[in-house]
Amino acid sequence: MSLQLNEVRIAGNLTRDPELRFLANERCVANFGLAVNRRWKDPNTQETKEEVTFLDIEAWGRTAELIGKYLSKGSGCYVAGRLKQESWQDKDGKNRSRLKIVADDVKFTTERRDGPTGDGKTSSPEPKPAPRPAGTTATYDEPPF
Repeated sequence: MSLQLNEVRIAGNLTRDPELRFLANERCVANFGLAVNRRWKDPNTQETKEEVTFLDIEAWGRTAELIGKYLSKGSGCYVAGRLKQESWQDKDGKNRSRLKIVADDVKFTTERRDGPTGDGKTSSPEPKPAPRPAGTTATYDEPPF
């Protein structure tokens, strides 16, 4: 028997406000970007270096609803989930693919910042209503671009 494992644990900051959608079956999905920084010291120059990795995250159900209410660009969070490969053809007929994380658990590590300016002041997060245009349904077979 071979061992197979698909588990991811990552922490970082949101790169954009979560996009919240409701599907035809009333199920909610949230998509957001996460930036994860890595710092290290170059052994040859002793210079501190940094790299940033940008990840696409998808969450479903109640987790998605809470993300939409309490997280915004710049918020910190911890995500535990799994990797998922998506494939599609673009408008020119070229095969495209991307790897993303499907979140099973999300922990908020910072409070939401007040105001669109990100002024650094924190307060108890107030829920923001999830946008849901009447009579529309989202499909999930469209490419992410």
